[in-house]
Amino acid sequence: MFSFRTTPLFDQPDLVLKNGRIGILCNQTAWHPETGEYLFETLAKKRVLKRIFMPEHGLFGELQDQVKLDETKEYENLRRNIPGMESVEFISLYGSTEESLEASADKLADLDALIIELQDAGSRYYTFSSTLFNLFKTLKNGEINLSVYIIDRANPAGRQVEGTMLRAGYRSFIGIEGILHRHGLTIGELAYYLYNEINAKFPLHIISYKASPGNKDLLPWSIPPSPNFPGLFTAHFYSGQCLWEGTNVSEGRGTTRPFELFGAPFLEELNSYNSEKGYAGWNDPAHPLYDPGVYIRWIKFIPVFHKYSGECCYGFQLLLNPNLQYHALAHNLRIMRFIRENCSGFGFRPGKYEAGNDKTAIELLLGDKELIDYVQGEEDWEEVREHIKVEEQKWIRKTKKLLLYQDEQLYRIKNN
Repeated sequence: MFSFRTTPLFDQPDLVLKNGRIGILCNQTAWHPETGEYLFETLAKKRVLKRIFMPEHGLFGELQDQVKLDETKEYENLRRNIPGMESVEFISLYGSTEESLEASADKLADLDALIIELQDAGSRYYTFSSTLFNLFKTLKNGEINLSVYIIDRANPAGRQVEGTMLRAGYRSFIGIEGILHRHGLTIGELAYYLYNEINAKFPLHIISYKASPGNKDLLPWSIPPSPNFPGLFTAHFYSGQCLWEGTNVSEGRGTTRPFELFGAPFLEELNSYNSEKGYAGWNDPAHPLYDPGVYIRWIKFIPVFHKYSGECCYGFQLLLNPNLQYHALAHNLRIMRFIRENCSGFGFRPGKYEAGNDKTAIELLLGDKELIDYVQGEEDWEEVREHIKVEEQKWIRKTKKLLLYQDEQLYRIKNN
């Protein structure tokens, strides 16, 4: 059973929301300005909250990527200080393997309702979608008839789509098979898509993001969904810049602008590139890195953690041109190819994202052999650009009937 609702959560007539045993999957973005409270505070005071599930980065977004949480120790103070929280159980759904993104069936079977409120980032790499998908599969496989309510959120990356659908064999906790790099869906629509993909039967109710005063008044990036997602422009770069995680180039973690700037000590080799090649600068329209959607600024930075912590990195900051659209994935594929061909120190990360998967990090992030061949110098850009175009068109057709906001259609842009 599926329903799409246009009134706020606490205006719903469902008795299960008023006196049932409720679990929630949320983080710091589930804060409501009209009450001044987090969702878990409001439910605890109503004496209906039994269990809190948390995604990557913890309940308050306080943890860096791939850090496992000690739930009992970290949130004991909430039990002491918030009425109704005394017996609430905290469960992290994030660890270093795909299996650790799952909620066990016994932690769901004794609930009457599960409320989900998360802010997605708009790209398939973000682990929240895998957390959601695994939860749905647990409900389906265990034949648990649990009512699930999703408080929807607008996509901070907008309705623009980018990339190709993840191929079979590249699935991991950073990518669900069949989903585009930048999918353009709200988290509610993405949930509805996943629900249909596995032919689930449990009751799923999605509450429009337009129903909540807070969701209408606060921009979707007002409360960052993670510690490395600092602001307005991050979501527009993330689908391309996240690819650096599969290389030895810093994606800007450990700075105030992760995923907007990138670099490495060995990029100092590019200092003389423009003068040697006769380009007027990095934004010369004839330059291999040129893209009309952004300005490229040559920079130096020193990360305080993650790759090259304490070392001086040379690299770039991308600055959006507000007058034009920007295809982040297509641009960063070309940037990566350029750096591979012009910097002797460049390399792909040898490690794996999860145990038991023989694919490298960059292969899992790209999820498509044609894109992998391109960044490795084995494919022409014109063919890859056409391949991306066709895939984007397929995704738009595939998801058209699942859109909950028909006045906000998905769209693609020309990539250079």
